[in-house]
Parts: sequence; C-alpha cells; structure tokens
Amino acid sequence: MPVDPRFFEPLGATTLGALAKLTGAVFSGDAGAQIDSVAPANSAGRGDICFHEGAAAKTAASISPVAGACFVSEAAAVGLPEGVAALIVSRPRWAHIQAGHVLHKLREWDDVGGDPDVHETAILAPGAVVCAGAAIGEHAQIGPNAVIGPGVQIGCHTKVGANASIRCALIGDFVTILSGARIGESGFGVTGGPEGAENIPQWGRVIIQDHVLVGANTCIDRGAFADTMIGERTKIDNLCQIGHNVILGQNVLIASFGGISGSVTVGDSVQMGGRVGIADHVDIGEGATLAASTGIFRNIPRDEAWGGTPAKPMRQYLREVAWLKKQVAPKKKRSE
Repeated sequence: MPVDPRFFEPLGATTLGALAKLTGAVFSGDAGAQIDSVAPANSAGRGDICFHEGAAAKTAASISPVAGACFVSEAAAVGLPEGVAALIVSRPRWAHIQAGHVLHKLREWDDVGGDPDVHETAILAPGAVVCAGAAIGEHAQIGPNAVIGPGVQIGCHTKVGANASIRCALIGDFVTILSGARIGESGFGVTGGPEGAENIPQWGRVIIQDHVLVGANTCIDRGAFADTMIGERTKIDNLCQIGHNVILGQNVLIASFGGISGSVTVGDSVQMGGRVGIADHVDIGEGATLAASTGIFRNIPRDEAWGGTPAKPMRQYLREVAWLKKQVAPKKKRSE
C-alpha cells in the first residue's frame, strides 16, 4: 500500500540514477526513470521501488510485476519480472532504507501543515496537544497532556487518557485509550549496514476499530508497510505490547503483560491470559484460548486451548505438569 501522506511528508520524486549513486548499486537502464515512493515487494506499483532479499528461486513470485524498480542481490536479479529495473547491491534492505529517507519523512509533532479539525463538542483537557491535520470527532475526550500527532483521526465518543500519545493512526468511535498508552510509534526492526546495526523505518499505520479498549501503558506499533489492525470490541489490558503488522480480530481479549511480535494474525474471539508471548509470523485460530504465561512459536488451530512453553494442547500440557510433579515429589519412607 502507498505511504500515507497524512503521516509521512513526501519529499519529492527522484531518479533511478540518483538512487544508484546514493546506494552504490550497479544499474543499467534508464537513469532518468522517476521513482516516487518506497513500497513492499509484493504490492509495489509503477513509480515505486522495493527490495528483495530472499532466494533467487522465489524472486519472481515475491515481486509485483508492475514495480518500478527493485534493490536485489546479483544472484536474485535474474528472477525479476520483466520490466522491473534491477539495482544490484549487497545489502538490498539497507539500500531500500536509504531510498526511503530520500523520498519520505515522518511528520514531526510540531508539523504546521494545517490546523487540526476539532469538533465543537470535543473536550480537550489542560495540556492536551492536537497537531496539524489531526481530526477529533464529536464528544471525544482528550486527557491532560495527551498528544495527538499530525494527521491522526479520532472518532466520536472516543476517550484518550492522560499522557497518552498517538501518531500515524486512525481511531474509530467509542474507543477507550487509557493513560500512558503509546500508539503508532515505530515497530522494532533492525538490519545490518556498512557501519553496523541500523533501524528500519516503519512506513505503515495503526487502525483501531470501534469499541476497542487499549490499557494503560500499552504500546501498539505502526506497521512496516501494511497496517497494524485492532478489530472491533477487542480489549487489551494494561502493559501489553502489540508489534508492527499485527492483525487482531474482533472481540479478542488480551490480559496484562501480553506480548505479540510482528506480523502475527489473531482470529476473532481469541482469549489470552496474562504474560502470553507470541513469536513473529504466527497465526492464532479463531476462538482459541491461550493459558497464562504461554509461549507460542507455531500456529494454533481454531477453538483449541493451549498452554505451556513451548505451547502445546492443554490436555497434553496438564498431563506433563502432573507427571513432572509426580517425579519430583519426595518419596515416602517405608515403615520398618
């Protein structure tokens, strides 16, 4: 999906020749071809530049055939779809980061691109800040010292607690965001560069649908490109972490200290006990139940209850706990 200009300032188009020079890429083709935006490989369009770090055999299947150009290794370049320009580099992801910095800029908290649109019935507590381009719906309440970032959209009857911060987000109606929550900050992403580890910019958004509860001091990261999405009537307890590109379905319940890594999909009506941890790129089936302190490293089928670390079906987990308890129990002495 395209980078949303409400949250990221377009810095103007550049050319393939300029990007090749910036990144040290080997490039042959039309150096004057225009590039307008960065994009993920599978959805890049004309005028977009993407990157590919996978195996050469998967290059063609991973990259949009209408992408403008792609940073790619020499070995994988032969698999690019016809018409996609190849910029050959040793670190494709790092090169893509450099292109992103040339093409887009995260709007700052003090962005002055336009006045906010605050409905006359909305209530802004003392110290609340609403940045340029943001919109606050009717009867919404923004707590003391809360900060609503540039371009953020907040629906009607939504309540934002004291000292919360929201950026790069679209918030629905009747949402409750408790004090200290952090919504739309950059997700955790790191790659190797010429001088060591470098942060990977996150160009996506957070979308929170109606009637959601976000607990105090909970963090919900914006997506890398695709959106982080929280479904209707989902309830998230205090002190939880929701990583970038996570999709939570409707009516999901997450108890405190839950941690969900990036690109996890959670189906409707899933229930998670406290301290559940989920590794990245895992799918949790609709209606599943995850016991407290469960550690999940693989997909969970729908309507099943799992527990333990690593997680396993609940009956198996309880049998193992009972067996272990029996093994370590003190032996009774025989009477003489």
